[in-house]
Amino acid sequence: MRHGKVVTFGEVMMRLSTPGFARLTQAGSFDVVYAGAEANVAVSLAHLGVPAEHVTRFPENDLGAAAVRALRGHGVATERIVFGGERMGLYFLENGAAHRAARIVYDRAGSAFAHIAPGMVDWDGALAGAAWLHWTGITPAISQGAADVCLEALQAARRRGVTVSGDINYRRNLWQYGKTAREVMPALIQLTDAIVAGTGDLENCVGITGATYEEACQRAMEAYPNVRKVASTEREVISSSHNAISGVMWNGERLLRSKEYDLIPIVDRIGAGDAFMAGLIYGWMAGKDDQGALDFATAACAFKHAVEGDANLAAPAEIEALVRGENVGRLLR
Repeated sequence: MRHGKVVTFGEVMMRLSTPGFARLTQAGSFDVVYAGAEANVAVSLAHLGVPAEHVTRFPENDLGAAAVRALRGHGVATERIVFGGERMGLYFLENGAAHRAARIVYDRAGSAFAHIAPGMVDWDGALAGAAWLHWTGITPAISQGAADVCLEALQAARRRGVTVSGDINYRRNLWQYGKTAREVMPALIQLTDAIVAGTGDLENCVGITGATYEEACQRAMEAYPNVRKVASTEREVISSSHNAISGVMWNGERLLRSKEYDLIPIVDRIGAGDAFMAGLIYGWMAGKDDQGALDFATAACAFKHAVEGDANLAAPAEIEALVRGENVGRLLR
């Protein structure tokens, strides 16, 4: 295993989900989880045995304290979290079932993280002893300050020789502060070594298109020479309870594909992409080749669909067993 911690940066929200499969309009109570795309990666890596630290900004109140405890409870270091602002972002989840789609309602405007600004985080300190830094396209979409701090983090990582990964994650509805993804994302991708991106992400964030996924990825690598790997998941949705998932990667030489996993019934698909990202990071840090990392990441993504909450609470042996097709659905005792 490659030595050094993985540092992740991004907003953590309070997830409020309806019990079971109740609709939001039926809810008399909510189940609470603290989560965010980048924090999900940190939690997943911690459960895989990789030292992980998350950097974010919380309000200095009981909710911020509870979120810190939640991260620490999963083994994620929190020493570089900064405090300030007035509120924590929320999101409300209604689980889908059969042919009724899942729904998310966000309440995150004006959050403590949205008001983060350059200089608030000591990035040289946060990245001391780090082997890897991970970000997503959600962060620079939240606010100008969040975009500026994300760039600050990536610049510090490049100075220190830290590997950088980014899940491009284009979210159209988040870009509301006067900048477009195409104005902000290129400078961040230029400082990134490996990205997770579909063809839609590449088109919306950097204007790159291609007749095939392979062609779009190759054009991205030519435009952004630091990018050496591009990966993504391919999902077939049969219903809210039944999906099929596989992984794909362009490594600059050839297009790699994983096997496909049939997912039925789905317990919770939120965070599946973060599980995929964590699997890639783990695979590469463990010395796997690109096909091995892709196979592990796709299995991690598939496993996450059977885990409640946003993060993949899986041990390496469980994922490796799924890669080999062992212990699938068995009672282990």
